[in-house]
This record gives sequence, C-alpha cells and structure tokens, in this order.
Amino acid sequence: MIAIIRLRGQIKLSPDIKYALALLGTFRINHMALIKENETAKGTTQKLKDYVTFGQINEETLAKVLEKRAEVTGGKKISPENLKEWKLKSFDEMAKKMIAENLCLKDFPKLKTIIRLHPAVKGLERKGKKISFVKGGALGDRKEAINKLILRMI
Repeated sequence: MIAIIRLRGQIKLSPDIKYALALLGTFRINHMALIKENETAKGTTQKLKDYVTFGQINEETLAKVLEKRAEVTGGKKISPENLKEWKLKSFDEMAKKMIAENLCLKDFPKLKTIIRLHPAVKGLERKGKKISFVKGGALGDRKEAINKLILRMI
C-alpha cells in the first residue's frame, strides 16, 4: 500500500497535474491518499513526484492513522459500530486486512477516501518542499521513511 501526501498548493499547476491530484482526491495540502500498489500507481507517483511525497506504509502506522484521523461520512471518527459493520474487531485487524488484501479506503462503505493530517511536528526536511527527499528536501519517494513523517503528522 502506498501513502501519498500532498505538500504543495495549487498555484501554477499544469492541468495534467491538477487532474491527477483530483483523481487521488488530495485537493489540499496535508491530505493523504492510500492507493493500491500496481503499475498505474507507479506511473501516478512518478508524475506527481514534484508535488507530493509518497512511500510504503506499514501496518502499525496505518492502524494509528485509521484510529486517530480516518473519518466516516458526516465528519465523525470511526466508531466500534463501524468496525462491526465491516466485520472487523480492531484497527490493527483493519490495517492488516488492507495491506494483505491490497484494499484502499474506498473499499469500506461510508469511509472517506482522504485522511486529513496536521502539519508535521518540527516541520519538514531542512531544504523545504521544493527539493527532492534524496537531496535533503521533502518531495518524492521516501520509501519506508514515510512512516516517520506520518507519525509526526497524526
């Protein structure tokens, strides 16, 4: 499962990039989308690498994000009743199922497809949001380091 977090705004975006971000549903900064890992996802992430950061999310981080930040329609947190409706016992079980079966948020009824995150505690990397993560900035592929960023943004 790939977590994509939008870091840059809408000013001076090309129509292709706007469309790709709209397909993900990340209309604002600090919105996170979870997508299935496939060839289409790889192409999308490469196209958006100058506007988002992305990486492989693990089960522990996914469980914490679902518990603290995921919402059902109506703007409410996920309740135990929602988990029972989806035939799940806990957020850990939900995270395991999502990663094992390659499911996204839209595969669960009433669950919003975007997770709104806070700005990162202690900010982003030193060189800011216009430079690649490999060069010391915040954009692009983080691989496993995305989990640390997400935990700072919960």
